[in-house]
Amino acid sequence: MRTIEKLTHLSLFTGIGGIDLAAEWAGFETIGQCEWGDYATKVLEKHWPAIPKWKDVRSLTGDNFYERTGMRTVDIISGGFPCQPYSIAGKQRGKDDDRYLWPEMLRVVQEIKPTWVLGENVVGILRLGIEKILSELESIGYQGGVFQIPACSVGAAHKRDRVFIISYAIGKRWDGLEQEHGIRCPDIDISNAFEAWNNAEHLSLDFYGAISNPSSGKKRNDNGLSEGMDRLECIGNAVVPQQVYPILKSIAEIELNSRRKTE
Repeated sequence: MRTIEKLTHLSLFTGIGGIDLAAEWAGFETIGQCEWGDYATKVLEKHWPAIPKWKDVRSLTGDNFYERTGMRTVDIISGGFPCQPYSIAGKQRGKDDDRYLWPEMLRVVQEIKPTWVLGENVVGILRLGIEKILSELESIGYQGGVFQIPACSVGAAHKRDRVFIISYAIGKRWDGLEQEHGIRCPDIDISNAFEAWNNAEHLSLDFYGAISNPSSGKKRNDNGLSEGMDRLECIGNAVVPQQVYPILKSIAEIELNSRRKTE
């Protein structure tokens, strides 16, 4: 029996890597990261030094992704696309905000064609953009749903609601890839992922793992993020890894189980 191939992850709008850390815990290998911020990029360079990185999502294409990674696609693309267009702390201009970069994430998904897409944003997106986002994903062959998960549900001392958009590639979209590159999409109903999440046990915040300040040398915090960040913006934008881990773990289990059945 041949070895089951590794699970792969491309991270967009990576920040300091909260989702990437949770993806590692779940068994994914992050093979590319895209982050605009200079300080956040330094954090990523310390903890994921060998991973190809893009600064501007607008410069990431299917072609240069292949050139730098040797891969045509990945199992999952994640992205906490900028929340300012949807945040109650801002003007809530939605798609009219010049930081509205969801279309760029959609373009990358369309070019790279992952099996799964995981989007993350603030609760305001439920009022200002979620229907359009789900409709646009469906238009390029992805079906999915939405979870609203507070950080306090995994033991954090703050509410920190986040919305996670999960979509799965409809099988017929993969016909061309299978013929051209031998990439096969397993036949799985996304409802399995939702059921797996509902049955998942919440993690406590003492789960091992952390991202620490690249310069402070301070001890790691119990939520997987550093005590000594010199930019509050990074903490404010970051996803608590335990918050998204059960979703990623459920997706990993679905993918691995599917591969075992096809062996």
